[in-house]
Amino acid sequence: MTGSLTIRLATEADLGTLRDQMTLSIDRGQAAVLTPAQVIASRAVMGLDTQLVREGTYFVVEDHRVPVGCGGWSRRATLYGGDHSAELRDPALLDPAKDAARIRAMYTHPDHVRRGIGRMILDRCEQAARMEGFAAAELMGTAGGVPLYAACGYEQVDRADTHVDGVVVPLTRMRKRL
Repeated sequence: MTGSLTIRLATEADLGTLRDQMTLSIDRGQAAVLTPAQVIASRAVMGLDTQLVREGTYFVVEDHRVPVGCGGWSRRATLYGGDHSAELRDPALLDPAKDAARIRAMYTHPDHVRRGIGRMILDRCEQAARMEGFAAAELMGTAGGVPLYAACGYEQVDRADTHVDGVVVPLTRMRKRL
């Protein structure tokens, strides 16, 4: 990681840039591990959840003030999915005494992978969740993200592949004690 990387909370003004970055991350970043049909199908279940931005739990990593990564966490039961995937949403608040915080919508610009950006976001999310009393975190890992999450201490809970128009999108539910 270079000293030029900074992290801050995302704002409403970032939404367009975040969406563009997510599209690049899905389309180019997942291309090494998914078929073209799976990449297209992934768009139906991945994307920006603007509720995270509104609640102040979504971060942007910048390199010399240029966004290169984003991700966040949530106190809500939704495990994954964007604004457009309404069937995946569950707005119920989690109980930190018994539930795991949710790590959500992690994306790195494909030209900036392997620079510590994902770890930087995970660390910030885990710190924030711990400060709110959560003892564990869960996430839904994509085929491209699972290696990072495993290297950061997340363990597989179960496979949770989803089907979009007959195409399997590989997903893995993962958990970590904080």
